[in-house]
Amino acid sequence: MLMTGKEYLESIRDGRTVYIGRERVADVTAHPAFRHAAASFAMIYDRKRAPENRDVMTAEADGEKFSSYFLMPRSRDDLLKRFETHRRIASWTYGLLGRSPDNFPSYACGLAMQPSLYDSHRSGFGDHMVAYYRHMRANDIFAAHTVTNPQGTRRPEPFDQAGIAHPTLRVVDEDDRGVTLNGLKMLGTSAVFCHETWVGNLQPVMPGQEKTAITCAVPLNAPGVSLWARKPYGKYATSEFDNPLSWRFDESDSAVLFENVKVPWEKVVVHDDIDLTRSIYFRTPSHALANHQANVRFLEKLKLIVAVAHKIAKANHVDTIPAVQGTLGQLAAMLAALEGLIMGQIHACEPFGNGYVAVNRRYVYAALHWCTTNHAAICDLVRELLGGGPFQMPADATVFEDEKLAGLFETYWSTPDQTARERMKLFRLGWDLLGSEFAGRHMQYEKFYAGPGFVMNAYSYLNCPWDELESWVDDLLASYDVLSSGHGA
Repeated sequence: MLMTGKEYLESIRDGRTVYIGRERVADVTAHPAFRHAAASFAMIYDRKRAPENRDVMTAEADGEKFSSYFLMPRSRDDLLKRFETHRRIASWTYGLLGRSPDNFPSYACGLAMQPSLYDSHRSGFGDHMVAYYRHMRANDIFAAHTVTNPQGTRRPEPFDQAGIAHPTLRVVDEDDRGVTLNGLKMLGTSAVFCHETWVGNLQPVMPGQEKTAITCAVPLNAPGVSLWARKPYGKYATSEFDNPLSWRFDESDSAVLFENVKVPWEKVVVHDDIDLTRSIYFRTPSHALANHQANVRFLEKLKLIVAVAHKIAKANHVDTIPAVQGTLGQLAAMLAALEGLIMGQIHACEPFGNGYVAVNRRYVYAALHWCTTNHAAICDLVRELLGGGPFQMPADATVFEDEKLAGLFETYWSTPDQTARERMKLFRLGWDLLGSEFAGRHMQYEKFYAGPGFVMNAYSYLNCPWDELESWVDDLLASYDVLSSGHGA
């Protein structure tokens, strides 16, 4: 099934419990905090059905047509199709919706490629994984994932010593029908717009904490599930002119609370296994496929940042200055470098087994490291080009509603090749991208997208072919000796 935008919006008006502070949101598709972002997600559903996108954005298997981000890759061509799917979705949102509908399906595809893995602890869980993937595929499900624990709760000892309950999500009961969950999970990016959330653990689980080692799927309108949203920037965007990105692309982030939530066994894929609950993402192509999508999404965002830099330089008539051209050339080189890293993931793809292929993991993690390391520095370069421009503009677009003020603004703020209105519009875009509260969230989001810096380093360390590299040194060392150096002759 390929859901329409209208069907998508209708499907998330389903009685979920969402809080903004103490306010309970009745309908995320109508509330000022969320309605414009909901419309952006609906746009994705509509555009992937459009005739000009359908060949790329759809795939077929088992007599079923579905969104091609559910395609399990068996060849380089399949990976190229997935890449173009991710690229188009990211381009429609300028890379600003990090957890778009194609993100978690990338996890799900990889997780379902090796069903026998889940049966190592409890028989039948592999079938559950495959069934959940097919459920997502058949119903065009938009899923979040909540796979980290709240900060300050990752060691149980302080809670045990204080004699208080540990707040991290855990299994508190189980019976023939399923498990009962209680506790808190992070970070539900886009969760208020999703149908379901995948609950799991991307961080190590300590011995003795087996009841937190649960991996399962939960509908977000299930009884006992509530989403506690961070401050919504869309709610405070005064207009699309003044806050063009906050207005449309604030995907929201939520802590997700589970209060005695019943999950049937058929939705559970890992239970009580502290190793498997985390390792499933790395023993399958899941983590690599999902972060390939993240790399592609970041590439489209970087295109916007670099394009804004160039337009700002031209607007300020500094684009012919050699130092500014040097900065723009540096940004252009960085953009090309990332694109090359991403294409290398596809062209150096790796066989996985079971007839499937995966993107090159080493190149995925190199690109992920590149993005998290360079994003802040890139933004700083462009902020230098912005200079004081954003602060020279009137407070908001209401200036255009007063004929006299609008005339004065046009007289004194315009340039020979750009009206004052055009300049204000450009600088408002630049500020929302690089300096607003919305931009600040993106700065933090990109820095910790897949974890802190040492985690990024660890991914690259673990996927580096150290034996192969060392063999070159060994061959070189073996090619000469002190007796052949001429000494002691």
